[in-house]
Amino acid sequence: MKLVCTQSDLSTNLALVSRAVPSRPTHPVLANVLLIANEEIGQVSLTAFDLSLGIRTSFPAEIETDGEITLPAKLLNDIISRLPEGEIMLDDEAGETPMAATITSASGRYQVRGMGVEEFPELPVVDGVAIYLSAEALIEGLRGSLFATSADETKQVLTGLHLTFQQDSLEFAATDGHRLAVVQVKNEIADGDESVALEVTVPAKALRELERMLGMRMVQAKGTASAPLSEPVELHFNQGQVVFSFSNQRLTSRTLEGQYPAYRQLIPRQFERQITLERRLLLSAVERIAVLADQKNNIVKFSIDNINQELALSVDAQDVGSGRELMPAQVSGESIDIAFNIKYLIDGLKALQSSEIQIQLNTATTPVILTPLGSLKMTYLIMPVQIRS
Repeated sequence: MKLVCTQSDLSTNLALVSRAVPSRPTHPVLANVLLIANEEIGQVSLTAFDLSLGIRTSFPAEIETDGEITLPAKLLNDIISRLPEGEIMLDDEAGETPMAATITSASGRYQVRGMGVEEFPELPVVDGVAIYLSAEALIEGLRGSLFATSADETKQVLTGLHLTFQQDSLEFAATDGHRLAVVQVKNEIADGDESVALEVTVPAKALRELERMLGMRMVQAKGTASAPLSEPVELHFNQGQVVFSFSNQRLTSRTLEGQYPAYRQLIPRQFERQITLERRLLLSAVERIAVLADQKNNIVKFSIDNINQELALSVDAQDVGSGRELMPAQVSGESIDIAFNIKYLIDGLKALQSSEIQIQLNTATTPVILTPLGSLKMTYLIMPVQIRS
């Protein structure tokens, strides 16, 4: 194998696939990245796979000789990222023992020992009907929901995001048992099988990487007149695997087994009280007052005043201090005191992404709904915390 590419292309793509390299590989080859040079199409592909999440990406290069090798991902990434900008030559001598690749740049020469490709696991092949999705819709839905997934691996299915795909709409749902985020977006891509409807739960880790990849692609597209911003994402799902493909990139992930909670039944249909106020004003006040909270009392109290049309926030942390913030609000319904977990509240306010929001509730112990006033159709449900007398 012998090829010449730019340092920026190799570094960018290597950093991307390296996120699928396991920190504690069960087999030595899983700590490597698979590099394949294809002279016929003038492309270099990089692949990493931890047996659950797999990422493959490719980029153009001058290929003198075809070849393939696996190289230590972390070491290779550390070297390439520190090389100066410009051309890099990478080659390996066929039949060399031990197997190694030589990296040559304007500043120096490095040799990295590798392994053969025989033991590197192949990415799952997922056939079946393709669903085409809008990249913008995917990013919007992921940003508004991923934060609410559970980090507790014992909760299994709650560590994933539940996706519902239909012909012209996408729904994203995430819950950790204390809060729920649901985002509904329009899918403007009309291609594909119009009769397809799909529900699947995908690990949040995989979808965070998908969000990152799509975000990078959008940034690149904005800087290139010929690259369409609305390039569709192709989805395949079958036998416990899901694959997202776009441009020269592919992400594959296992799906999560188990019945996802019937989250739609948790959302109240009627409310006795409603508050409308500026999101940034509320978020800033909550973040300021949160400095007084501690792990034992990570709670902010809302005093909703219908008479004065205002909202008072307060924190009273024993042995630390107390704080109070006051802001105007449009209040309908009777006055009430209610309390929330500060972290859950801040997470939701950051995700709502609108200038104004509505807070709808019934009592101090029943689910509370936060929704943005704007184009994004999002529902954030948060359970109140009991106020100690």
